[in-house]
Amino acid sequence: MAGDSDTGGPGETAGGGEHAWLAAYDPRAYTPVAVTVDVVALTLRADELHVLLVERGEPPYQGCWALPGGFLRAGEEDLPGAAVRELAEETGLQGTLEAAATLSRIHLEQLGSYGAPDRDPRMHVVSVAYLAFAPDLPDPQAGTDAAAAAWHPVSALDLTSSRTTGPAADTHGGGVGGRPGTRLAFDHAVILADGLDRARAKIEYSPLATAFLRHDFTIPELRAVYEAVWGERLHAGNFHRKVLSVPGFVESTGTTTERGGTRGGPRARTYHAGDARLLHPPLLRPAHEDDIR
Repeated sequence: MAGDSDTGGPGETAGGGEHAWLAAYDPRAYTPVAVTVDVVALTLRADELHVLLVERGEPPYQGCWALPGGFLRAGEEDLPGAAVRELAEETGLQGTLEAAATLSRIHLEQLGSYGAPDRDPRMHVVSVAYLAFAPDLPDPQAGTDAAAAAWHPVSALDLTSSRTTGPAADTHGGGVGGRPGTRLAFDHAVILADGLDRARAKIEYSPLATAFLRHDFTIPELRAVYEAVWGERLHAGNFHRKVLSVPGFVESTGTTTERGGTRGGPRARTYHAGDARLLHPPLLRPAHEDDIR
């Protein structure tokens, strides 16, 4: 059969075939490289965009805040599975049917890979980063290798540098000075910035903003997502008109909220996500609308 090295197919190599070659293969002949996953987990809390961070309990960068993540369990899990495991550990979403239901609502997609040789002082570590967002994610619970975990407002973080500023990490156990919650370990500032750029762009052209919301939502609640992710105030009437003009973006539930808004008035109509995969026309950010005029 073609491709069977034992029968002389293309898989055969000199000296006895592929099985013999694999038996003699020595991975120690190559420089070791480790693989980790890091997760940019975003959610809305009090109408403000927050990211999940953990305080590192061990060197390197002990005492600094970082994205949740960890080493891939080689031979046991794939990359998406590792990302879900790390997110579940840091959010406490483990072991119950309710936790499983919450995890099932999380949108998870691969963001990118980061492999600079000096990004981790321990060894050459390649990180595969994931972007995740979902509604009503719970207060986090630090995993076994973290001192603490918390949701941080994105607006309070310094994302201007690719690494933490100030002194380098003490790989022998010392921490890095600085104000807690303002600087990120490793190159996590770059990873988070890339995740924010991805989220801001995707909600222009896709209906993924609805992933931040419960199954049924109002147009003002959807607008709050766009305002939080984009960091800009939007005109309520224009936004309402644009959303309803996009085929398949949202569908009416035929019901209204139980009560009116905080200032009174009629009860708001409720909607759920439609079947659209792409928004046409897109909901462009105000700055992008200016670019195309």
